Amino acid sequence: MKRNAETGSSKSPFQMKHRLLEPIHKLTILAILLGGWSLTAGYASANDEGSLHTVYHVYTNGTYVGIIEDKEKLDQLKEAKIKEVAADFGNLPLTIGTELSIVPEKVFTAGTEEQAVFDKLEDVLTVQSEAVGVQIGGKTAFYVKDKQAYDEVLRQLKLQSVTEAELAAYEARTSSEQPIPALKEDETRISEIVFSSDVQPMDGLADPEDVLSVNKALKLLNKGTLEEKKYTVQSGDVLGSIAVAHNLSTADLLTLNPSLNEDTLLHVGDELNVTVLEPFVTVEVHYEAKQMEPIAFKKVTEEDDTAFKGEDHVKQQGTDGKKMVTRIIRKQNGAVVGSSITEEHVLQEPVDEVTVVGTKVIPSRGTGEFVWPTVGGYVSSQRGYRWGRVHEGIDIARPSSRDILAADNGVVTDVGYHSTYGNRIVITHNNGYETLYAHLSSIDVKVGQTVPQGSKIGVMGSTGRSTGMHLHFEVFKGGSNINPLSVLE
Repeated sequence: MKRNAETGSSKSPFQMKHRLLEPIHKLTILAILLGGWSLTAGYASANDEGSLHTVYHVYTNGTYVGIIEDKEKLDQLKEAKIKEVAADFGNLPLTIGTELSIVPEKVFTAGTEEQAVFDKLEDVLTVQSEAVGVQIGGKTAFYVKDKQAYDEVLRQLKLQSVTEAELAAYEARTSSEQPIPALKEDETRISEIVFSSDVQPMDGLADPEDVLSVNKALKLLNKGTLEEKKYTVQSGDVLGSIAVAHNLSTADLLTLNPSLNEDTLLHVGDELNVTVLEPFVTVEVHYEAKQMEPIAFKKVTEEDDTAFKGEDHVKQQGTDGKKMVTRIIRKQNGAVVGSSITEEHVLQEPVDEVTVVGTKVIPSRGTGEFVWPTVGGYVSSQRGYRWGRVHEGIDIARPSSRDILAADNGVVTDVGYHSTYGNRIVITHNNGYETLYAHLSSIDVKVGQTVPQGSKIGVMGSTGRSTGMHLHFEVFKGGSNINPLSVLE
């Protein structure tokens, strides 16, 4: 091809013309396209409501589940879930317990796999009940239906320790804005009802199966459990072994099984309750009581050295005083566990009882206080019936020394041999008492001799009607034989 002389180009004039027109064509086409886009955009804006659809993104507990188109179907699913549970728990205020979030979105195309989303929701949606949690010591122990049920549980718990009338009077008194009237004499009333732990209500949600009736809640508070553990008696079992095996005392086991006692014969196959009771809460009732109480008189002794020892007389009769006392009495399960005085007023002082006692001692008169008549030894035979007849004194055998001692000051009034007593001594103490010492091997005193208390009067033996070496000792008061052990120190 020839080159163009003017341009030096090897292209033809037609080609050159086409190349010059190419930018113009491109601009024209672009203008046409832009004009078409403008028309299309304007048309879409005018018809948004007809071309967009609303879909719903569903989340449970923050987890994405999927997209649904029909929100009413979701409401129907929730209603069906609640209705299913209501068949067993229709008395409870039920609601969907799963956290459910729905986010709407506008889209042009509404195609979704809705059924798959509802199938997932069917599995994850739970039903719970609006309830009141009973918090004990800051921790939720169980749930009841509502605040009314909570109040009734606490009321029944209190009524286990107080009467209806006492509780009504206490609540009326503490809820009144009027000042509490002063306690009257011989009046007792409740001042406070105290739980061993802080008990508070707390609104919340719970599984319907965990919402307790008033009776079950009360049982749980008292026992710490709703399931009583049973034990079936095996061959060789006894109450003690069963108790030890379950960390109980025998007394605890009997308390848990009131129909049993320590002599009950157990049979293989018998069922025993071995539940260890650990109450969530115990109730302590404080009573305030006001009453007149006596002030016991004191017994005072005055000595008189002009009167013989052993003699006494009341110089002044004692009289109790009076005081008005207000106490706080604490009870658990009806038993008093403590008491304290809050107020006390003495109304009448007591009068002491004054007794004058003689201190004058002379060797021939007894002091009225008897010492052991041997050096050690033990009572080998008591006073009373023996071998078909009355044994009038006591027998003392195996002393550390065979010396026989005067039990008190006195005068010897009889010595000598007796067919039954063998060698014997009788001492008159000149104060209404006499003592007799028998079966002696030898006698060291004579009639008319004054003997001080504790002095040696003879030697132990086995004379007379005796089966072995010992002292037979008798005491007489006012001429009547008495038990020597009642006066011996």
